[in-house]
Amino acid sequence: MKYPVAEKFTSINGEGQKAGELAIFIRFRGCNLNCTYCDTKWANSADAEAELLTAEEIVAYAASTSITNVTLTGGEPLLQPDIGRLTDMLIKSGHCVEIETNGSILIGELAERQLRPSFTLDYKLPDSGMEGSMLTDNYRYITGSDTVKFVSGSLRDLEKAAVIIKEYDLINRCRVYISPVFGRIEPADIVDFILRERLNGVRLQLQLHKFIWDPEKRGV
Repeated sequence: MKYPVAEKFTSINGEGQKAGELAIFIRFRGCNLNCTYCDTKWANSADAEAELLTAEEIVAYAASTSITNVTLTGGEPLLQPDIGRLTDMLIKSGHCVEIETNGSILIGELAERQLRPSFTLDYKLPDSGMEGSMLTDNYRYITGSDTVKFVSGSLRDLEKAAVIIKEYDLINRCRVYISPVFGRIEPADIVDFILRERLNGVRLQLQLHKFIWDPEKRGV
């Protein structure tokens, strides 16, 4: 079994519970969604350029960096067959594994593994064009080590995020973040909304890598 890796690199986590910490990024080719604001469209098509690597080769790369955190991203990492074998191997080798997933694929099998990775699940809001693909059944499996992330580009998006947060009691089940679509909404507007709605426990999060480096820069 070989995994199509569109890029691999080391940097800091730009978002999620480990934002600001060193991390290894393994970005897989291919995605089943087509969000309007996607910043990795270059990796999403089935014929995108990729390096075919075995689980053993990915684990060896991770070990060579001497960095503990591993983020599996995409594209959509849960499209990869037997992704659980890779997460098991990475965890057994001493890594903390986070899976960034778009929220359209059930996490149940991975979430119930003995060696459990953590999850950062997107909820795609209306402006993404992909809200109809969201699987809220995933919220049955989330724990305090997981995150639900709402990437918002408008007041309409923020209002829907508040509905989902309250309906599924996400604050008491996991970490919850609201992030702006870069260049579409001001972070201050999100803060104003969180204040107005008294969304205690919800965190504003900015994509650190887009402020540190050029927003279009890859490999960071």
